[in-house]
Amino acid sequence: MPIYYPDILERKTKPRTFTYREKDVMLYALGIGMGRNPMDERELSFLDEKNLKVVPTAATVLAWGMGRRADPVLDKKTGLRTSELDLLTLVHGEQKVELHKSLPSVGTFTTTTRTIGAYDKGKNKGAIVVEETVWIDKAGEKVVTLIGTTFARGDGGFGGPSKGGPEPHPVPTRKPDLSIPFETRVDQALLYRLNGDLNPLHSDPNVAKRAGYPRPILHGLCTFGITCRAVLQEYCDYDTSRIVSHQARFSAPVFPGETIVVDLWQDGDVISTEARVLERGVRVIKNGKTVLRGVVGPE
Repeated sequence: MPIYYPDILERKTKPRTFTYREKDVMLYALGIGMGRNPMDERELSFLDEKNLKVVPTAATVLAWGMGRRADPVLDKKTGLRTSELDLLTLVHGEQKVELHKSLPSVGTFTTTTRTIGAYDKGKNKGAIVVEETVWIDKAGEKVVTLIGTTFARGDGGFGGPSKGGPEPHPVPTRKPDLSIPFETRVDQALLYRLNGDLNPLHSDPNVAKRAGYPRPILHGLCTFGITCRAVLQEYCDYDTSRIVSHQARFSAPVFPGETIVVDLWQDGDVISTEARVLERGVRVIKNGKTVLRGVVGPE
């Protein structure tokens, strides 16, 4: 399944309109572990329809239909060769969410996705593909920009540029300012998958074993959401309007039931984040960066 360059840079989707509702917002918050303490009114504001708030990273799943991605059929231009990535070798490498406005608890938006970069690491080293998805509201204004990077392990050697891809955010070398533990449930992936990602790698033990894991793994985007939750909790007093953007690189899987420790560093309006599994000492999120609006310190 080859990549054709530079044709792939013309790859984009037709506009697609979708609607999410309060239940979708609350399900996402439950999926990243909010609500464990039923007396914590700050977290309940993401789980109760009264003055309901939306976690910014919910934008990574709210445009999904149940059991399918939000990507519609590709536009086609005469003479362009169609690139198709080898789905069996794809790995989600990085994710960024940029908020141009705070997300409402209920909304209807139109999305388009386009490929903005393709980098060739070599025939036996794979390729990096970068896609951008933009949400537009009914007024025609931009609300969210999502930038996702995919490591296509089986698609290198297509002749594109080898350099110029996204540079990782440098995390400070000093000791973290804060380290916050989050215990995940043994059924965390079964809950989180109801947001739309029904990949059996997260639910079927046999599929997980064929992929080389002893049991199903947690969605990387769930861990991504937990790192955003840590920033909201420690630096924003749960005020979602303070988050301008949140991004990270995925480096290793989490098994449901493990404890995720989020390490945080503050430098002005930038919060650097990394995450590790306490029980195994494995770093699962690297090079994380959150940009804040209205800088405040930790509680």
